[in-house]
Amino acid sequence: MATPAIADPSDDYINADRPGIADGSTTVGKGRFQLETAIQAEFRHDGDEHERTIFFPTLLRYGVVDKVELRVEGNTYSWMRQKDATNTSYSNGFSPTSIGLKYNFIDVPEGSKQVSLGAIARIFPPSGSGDFRNSKTTGDLRMAADWAFADNWSLNPNIGVGVFQDDSNRTYTAGLAAATLNFNPSKTLNFFVDTGIQAPEEKGGRASVIIDAGVAYIIGHDIQLDLSVGTGVAGSTTPHPFLAAGFSKRF
Repeated sequence: MATPAIADPSDDYINADRPGIADGSTTVGKGRFQLETAIQAEFRHDGDEHERTIFFPTLLRYGVVDKVELRVEGNTYSWMRQKDATNTSYSNGFSPTSIGLKYNFIDVPEGSKQVSLGAIARIFPPSGSGDFRNSKTTGDLRMAADWAFADNWSLNPNIGVGVFQDDSNRTYTAGLAAATLNFNPSKTLNFFVDTGIQAPEEKGGRASVIIDAGVAYIIGHDIQLDLSVGTGVAGSTTPHPFLAAGFSKRF
C-alpha cells in the first residue's frame, strides 16, 4: 500500500510496503525506523505430492535521509512439510537475508495526481541454513511508482530485473513486474488487489504469475494490521494458495 507524501502532521500515517506484491516508491523519512512482518503459509501440490511452508516475511526500514532508506529483508525462519503417498518429511531453517536501499527520486504533494517514482535495490549474499540456504549471491533492481489517479483510488506498479538461484543451485536472470490497485475509503483503511510476474521462474523455465487480494487497517498513526490471500495462476513454483496476516509498526 502506498500513499503520497503528507505535509499535515495529523495526516502523517504509516505507509508500509506490505501487504501486496508491489512495493511503494516512498521512504519512511530521515531518522525513522519501521518494522513490517507477517506470518505466511504457502501450499503447493503436484499429484500425490503436497507441500506446506510457514515462514515470517520481515522487512526492516530505516531512513538515512528523507529520500533514502536502508532495508534489510528476508523470510526469517521457515518450516516445510512435504508429503506424498508413502512418506512425510520435515525441514526447517533460516532463509536468506538481503540488504538494500530505496531511493525516492520523484515525490509528489498530498492530493496530486502526478506520479511518485522510486528505485529499490537488494543484494542477497550467501546466507540461510539447511534446505533454505542460498549458496550464491543474488539480487534484484526494481523501479516503483505510485499514482493516485482518482479520489480514493491509486495504482502502484513495479518493474525490474533480478538474478536468482533455483532449486538446482543454478543462477538465472529474470524479468519482474507487479502492480497493486488500491481503494482507500478512508485514510486508515485500504482494500487492494494485485498481481506479480516473474519470467522465467527458474532456469530454462516459463513465467510465473501470482494474484492476491486483501485489506490493511491503520490503528492510530503508527501501526498497521493486514490480511491477504492469493494463489499462483501460472508456473510450477507458485503457491496454491497462500495466506498472510501482517503487522507493521513505525517508530
